[in-house]
Amino acid sequence: MAVFAYRAARADGTTFEGHIEGEDEHLVRAKLESDGLLVFRLSRRGAGFGVPGLAAGRWGKLPLQDFLVFNQELLALIKAGLPVLRVWDLLIDRTQRAPFREALKAVRQDIRGGASASEALGKHSSYFSDLYLATIRAGEQSGNLAEVLQRYIAYLKLMIGLRQKVTKALAYPAFLVVVGVAVVGFLLSYVMPTFISVYGESSANLPTATRMLISVIHMGQAQLIPVAIVAVVAVVMGRAWYQTSAGRLSVDRSLLKLPLLGMILVEHHTIQLTRTLATVLAGGTPLVEALEIARGAVSNRFVSRGLVSAVNEIREGSTLAAAIERPQILPKLAIEMLSVGEETGSLEPMLRDVAEFYEGDLDVRLSALTTWIEPVLLLVMGLLVGGIVIIMYLPIFQMAGTIQ
Repeated sequence: MAVFAYRAARADGTTFEGHIEGEDEHLVRAKLESDGLLVFRLSRRGAGFGVPGLAAGRWGKLPLQDFLVFNQELLALIKAGLPVLRVWDLLIDRTQRAPFREALKAVRQDIRGGASASEALGKHSSYFSDLYLATIRAGEQSGNLAEVLQRYIAYLKLMIGLRQKVTKALAYPAFLVVVGVAVVGFLLSYVMPTFISVYGESSANLPTATRMLISVIHMGQAQLIPVAIVAVVAVVMGRAWYQTSAGRLSVDRSLLKLPLLGMILVEHHTIQLTRTLATVLAGGTPLVEALEIARGAVSNRFVSRGLVSAVNEIREGSTLAAAIERPQILPKLAIEMLSVGEETGSLEPMLRDVAEFYEGDLDVRLSALTTWIEPVLLLVMGLLVGGIVIIMYLPIFQMAGTIQ
């Protein structure tokens, strides 16, 4: 059995290091946690713990999965009843991302100086969103931070699941497109030139389709460098334009109007908005402030911008359903459900119902999309690759017919 080195904390907050035998890292971690320990580091002996901060992932804002783990650890430490500063000491010790660790150290220092957790976290907006700050603030005001944090963790899991659903549905079609382009590029760049050299001077006697394909290849070879330069410049300029407010707004608006993908994105943003708004309202935040926070959680700029006017209308006395209906950024059914929720005084449960309804509908749409798009892409790639191969072999077929 392998030997693993670990560092962990007991329920009283004391930390220690040790070694343990086990067959698998996951089994060892589960055994340590079942003994009531909070595992900070665990690795096979000889492999080392690695350099903190150099773990896989991007710098700056934490990925959702890492932020989820951070909050689960924070919840566990709060439930253990440890002193506040001891909680942050343990969180800092466990964090392996250097920039995030420095932010947590600054938070601990501010808390030691008398600031509340929400105030200290608010100074690091690159890691802690307005929604998260509102959650922590609501927990502080109600005196039940553990319950509020648990509700936020449940929300975070749902949003991660939603993102994974969309990513998984689009990943395989994207892979098929990349493979198809690579195969066609290989045929045109390496295989076809070999056939051209074999055919040699007899190009005048070749079939029309083969001559046309050869002409396209020659033209592509002659214009390869200029076309590549133009493509690179176009990509760079397009990316720069997309980074601007007008460019992002235009692209996001266009995406919502796409034939199949558009409705999927609309439902995705509807779930984002309603889930976030329900979570913020559950913490006791007023509707206007809650909608401002929820607006920041919507990834589509066009939808987010439409919510600005909705916030202003609600501030002037309009209902949520009427204010959101005017920009036409959510499905009509969602608006009607929100209207019923406001009329019956059950807006928060209705927001969750809307999110659950569209999550189910999104699953159906994604399943239908992947069911149809995969065979269509395979058919298109098969026709394209098969057509190129047949065109390359046409002269050989023609010669074989002549010999007979």
